[in-house]
Parts: sequence; structure tokens; C-alpha cells
Amino acid sequence: MAGAGGPSKADELKALQAALGAEHAAVYGYGVVGGNIGEARREEAREGYDAHRARRDELTRVVRDLGGKPVAADVAYTLPFPVGDPDSAARLAVELEEGVAGVYSDLVRASEGDRRLAAARALREAAVRAVRWRGGSVAFPGLTERAATRTPSAAPHT
Repeated sequence: MAGAGGPSKADELKALQAALGAEHAAVYGYGVVGGNIGEARREEAREGYDAHRARRDELTRVVRDLGGKPVAADVAYTLPFPVGDPDSAARLAVELEEGVAGVYSDLVRASEGDRRLAAARALREAAVRAVRWRGGSVAFPGLTERAATRTPSAAPHT
């Protein structure tokens, strides 16, 4: 942060790149979720996948508009645990959403105006999806999970 004048452009761009990286990971992860979730929740997985793809595409444009080179997606990601059935797929979806919420909480802090509002909306949407996948909520979405994992990117990690 740049002090009394608000966040610096460099801080904002760094937070945008972290959010973009988390969205890349979420898109990949939702592919795994969708392949293992079972018919009953497949539409929910599709909605999460589509939402993260749209956010990823928007963040790519914003980073370019700010003069940055958007961080590329990894070829593959290492999952935090084996996923091979609907229960583990739902757990992965929770981890993806919690990780995304964490980086969006950083982006809220590092931005202002419309970008801050967009980051807050993305944080809220990730928190709502996590609640749906988990079946319950946490007090401060994006913060509690972040303190527990101490990592800036969404699961799955490379």
C-alpha cells in the first residue's frame, strides 16, 4: 500500500496478478471437480467453472489495461489431495473457493473505486460458492482460510 494516497499501481497490479493466478488454478480445479462430482451437483460445478473462467478473462483484460503482462496458466496443477469421488470433488471445490476468496481479499485492500468493488463482489461470490459446497459458512470469508493456509494462491498448487 502506498500510504495516505491509497494503494500504489504496483501493489494493485501485483494483487491483480495473484487473483489471475488463482482464477487459472480454479478453472483447472473445476475441471477436476466436474469430472468427479456426480450428476446431482454437476450443474453447480459447471456454474463455478463458468464464473471462474469469466473472472479470469476479465482479470486478463484489466492487467493488460494497466500495462502488465498477464500471468499465464500452468500446464497442470498438483491437487492438494486425491480426488476421485463426489465427496473429495466437493472438498476440492471448497478449497478452490477459499483460496480465491483469499486473493480477492488482498485485491480489495490493494485497489480503489470500481476495481475494489469488483474484487469485493468476486470475494462475496467465492464465499457463497464455498458455503454451498461446504454446507456451512465461516465468519470472515477469505481471511480465516488464508491465515490457516498461509499461501497467496488458490488450491490446487503447483
